[in-house]
Amino acid sequence: MKRSVVSRAVVSGLFTTLITATLTSGVATAAEAEIERITVLGTRIAREGAVTPTPVTVVTGESLINTGAVNIAEALNELPALASSGALASSTAAVGGGGLSVLDLRGMGSERTLVLVDGKRHVSSSVGDSRVDINTIPLEWVESVEIITGGASAIYGADAVTGVVNFRLKRDIQGLNLRAIAGKADDSDFNTRKFSLSYGQDFDDGRGNASLSLEYAGQSKLGALDREATEDSWTTMTGTDTVERWVQGGYYGVNNAGVVFGPWHGLGDSYTFADDGSLVPIETGSDVDGLKCGASCNYYENLRQWETLQPELDSVTANFKGHYGLGDEMEAYLEAKWSRTEAHYEGPPAFFLGNLQIQRDNAFVGADLGQLMDQNGLGSIMLNRFLNDLGPRSEENERTVQRYVLGVKGELFQGWELDAFGLFGQSDLRRENGNNLINSRFAMAVDSVLVDGEAVCRSESARAEGCVPLNLFGEGSITPEMRDYISTTSVMNAVLQQTVLGASLTNPAWLALPAGGAGFAAGAEYRKESMKTREDELAASGDTFFPAYSNEDAHYDVSEVYAELSLPLVADQPGVESLEMDLAARYSNYSSSGDTTSWKLGLSWVPVADLRIRTTLSSAFRAPSLGEFAGAQKDGYFSINDSCKASQLAELTEAQRAIRASNCAALGVPADFDSDYDTVDLKGVESGNDKLEPEESRSFTAGVVYQPSIIDSLTITLDYWDIEITDAISMVGAQNIINRCVDNPSGTDNQYCDLLSRDPETHELTNLVNTYTNVAKQEASGVDFEIGYDTALGEGDLTTRLIGTYLIERNEYAFQDDPSVKEEFAGTPDYAKWQGNLITAYSLRDWDFAWTLRYLDGVDVYTPQFNDDYIKPYSTIMSYGTYVVNDVLMHYTWDNGLRLGLGVDNLFDRDLPGHSMGNVAGMAGYDNVGRLYYLTLDYSL
Repeated sequence: MKRSVVSRAVVSGLFTTLITATLTSGVATAAEAEIERITVLGTRIAREGAVTPTPVTVVTGESLINTGAVNIAEALNELPALASSGALASSTAAVGGGGLSVLDLRGMGSERTLVLVDGKRHVSSSVGDSRVDINTIPLEWVESVEIITGGASAIYGADAVTGVVNFRLKRDIQGLNLRAIAGKADDSDFNTRKFSLSYGQDFDDGRGNASLSLEYAGQSKLGALDREATEDSWTTMTGTDTVERWVQGGYYGVNNAGVVFGPWHGLGDSYTFADDGSLVPIETGSDVDGLKCGASCNYYENLRQWETLQPELDSVTANFKGHYGLGDEMEAYLEAKWSRTEAHYEGPPAFFLGNLQIQRDNAFVGADLGQLMDQNGLGSIMLNRFLNDLGPRSEENERTVQRYVLGVKGELFQGWELDAFGLFGQSDLRRENGNNLINSRFAMAVDSVLVDGEAVCRSESARAEGCVPLNLFGEGSITPEMRDYISTTSVMNAVLQQTVLGASLTNPAWLALPAGGAGFAAGAEYRKESMKTREDELAASGDTFFPAYSNEDAHYDVSEVYAELSLPLVADQPGVESLEMDLAARYSNYSSSGDTTSWKLGLSWVPVADLRIRTTLSSAFRAPSLGEFAGAQKDGYFSINDSCKASQLAELTEAQRAIRASNCAALGVPADFDSDYDTVDLKGVESGNDKLEPEESRSFTAGVVYQPSIIDSLTITLDYWDIEITDAISMVGAQNIINRCVDNPSGTDNQYCDLLSRDPETHELTNLVNTYTNVAKQEASGVDFEIGYDTALGEGDLTTRLIGTYLIERNEYAFQDDPSVKEEFAGTPDYAKWQGNLITAYSLRDWDFAWTLRYLDGVDVYTPQFNDDYIKPYSTIMSYGTYVVNDVLMHYTWDNGLRLGLGVDNLFDRDLPGHSMGNVAGMAGYDNVGRLYYLTLDYSL
């Protein structure tokens, strides 16, 4: 791990200061020890109020409950600092991800956001990475959620590259609380529900407290065809004034009944099949582009029939926590969790496009198809077909999470607080992929002949083994017997484990200085992470339509020591009410990637009583996760466009065309190459990369907190933040690999071209390796602002809060050998330049009213660099307009503790922008459910 001279000097200085201060320390006075202090995120040192230099956004548990959300993540992901990439709606985009709700600070990757519960780590629910499923955290017990950007790795450890989200749970649970929520969408059958029970009480004359929480949360599956707003079939075709254009239409060259595509057989027309297997000509109309046709076409397939907008979800969680005093100053504490989440979603069925030959003597070739083949001298045809009557490919994900924490904490000796604990977490994951086509059986079944007038499999050995001949002509032609023979359910099981041992010692005022007491914290932590996966043997062999995944067995451990010092420098001077410096450093030794040191500097200045000015500078380090460096190779199929095709080059500007054409020529691709082979998905592999380097980051924040004494209960905060990640670990995606290979001004000697293979004769791509790589750099900067104001209004109380972010830049530098080449994402989906939430609540005697307005600025669909490469606009939809959603909730509370609420999410039924569906990363910030009504019922005793 390389570190600059400045970095080494800063770290050395920090530890020297901390050690020297420890050796010369005094003991805090009794009077100082009686001051009430709280521990806030961003530091382990208890403070008199939230006075740390690090900016923290705090969301109360009660405000989350009042959103009516069935899980915390769905409410939190609407905050400006968090990207929608972790939302439940987009969880189905990756195999094994369905049903996960994770958090992604600044949209720089959920693996860079450290999630803590009461300041301690939580086991992952996702194979190969550290992402925590927020569904497992008990909403009823959440006191607050604290969100910090920058300056967190030195205090809380790796993974806090972009920040930390800490769930602070209530310490003492008293009494019984019951809650129920039921919601129903306005324009579909989509529904949500949640039931929870929480009970706790003191025992042994208040010496201890024990509590239990039970929660169930669920929602039904929502498909694109279930909503009028998303049911229409839209697709893109080659444009005239634009590179591509959106039209209502779809694929006619492949469908659920089977297609004989005319251009591939020298036929004037293309044909599909009626339910009885008879031949039906396809009338494409005048609007045709390759395999697609427009609305005038008499038959095209609506691919949205397999789109899942929201996965079906059922989650049951049980939590126990308790603490018991061990004398006057120390206590033991115990936390235990068991959670099971089940999620279901569906995707497109197995299909064949350009790779399924049917012989003339096939048992199910009808008279009209046979005549067509004979007239045109065809001994076989290529049949394109979705096997929809086999059933859509389904995925069932079951996650069982256990977590146990046992520790002791309290005053070890005067002024010094100890917290020592052990933590163990385990996630048992099960993934079932249904309707998975068995390739070898399909090949035998589809090759059928007539013997004595009966359809049988051509292979006699296959017949002896029970082969069932397969009829593919016409939708519904696959019988249950055929389906059972050619399909299976593939099952994967995985176990993820996390073990943490840690201890910390803190003193908020251990050294008396002229400006006040200096605070100190130090500690050590050992952590081990492991994963083991066992894939379905048949699927792993490569004999199914589902990609072949290999078993994985990997682990790493890390040992860390850290220290933190809070130094009051000046107090009660003209122009300096207080001036305080924070210093922190952490040394980490990874079994997988060696050692590193991260650090933090912070400064907080109060020039006058109403104003605080704060700033931090920090470093962070993230070692590759288990999946990133040790992920086993798996098959993949990638939808791509070959960027070296002449038709692709013709759309570029002269300057960009020259760069790409030169690079394509260097790869041996002739200038007139224009194959349509990329109509079919390209087969390749995905894998981890054991050559990855760790990534490093630098974060800087500077801001002000203004609380004018002349206006009670008004707080204004403004914070600038800047994050730069070097050697950023990224899986950039298949199309980006192809583009970056040939669009690099420095030539083809780059890490992306190394991931591609071409046939030397046809010049077509034959393989693509989609793996993790170290890009040169990622960076983001912006300004967070928050305005809070509470006041009496009439006979009630009004609370208002505006939380917003202005994104200045979000850039990625793709090439290690040419760091000047960048792509700017600020102002594109998931990176809107302006985002904000206005939260208003009003209480009047037994009535409570809440209104939340969520604002997303308009965005461009493509980056400026992408647009600048083309001689004309790329698409007929180049931007999405401003997006505003309103949520309202009303409660009434009776004297007996019963409370009834009525809420409406998306009150004005704001639709999705363009032809999007809100179910992929970057677009999940747009509501794809529509207006949703819900009832809440609470009872406290």
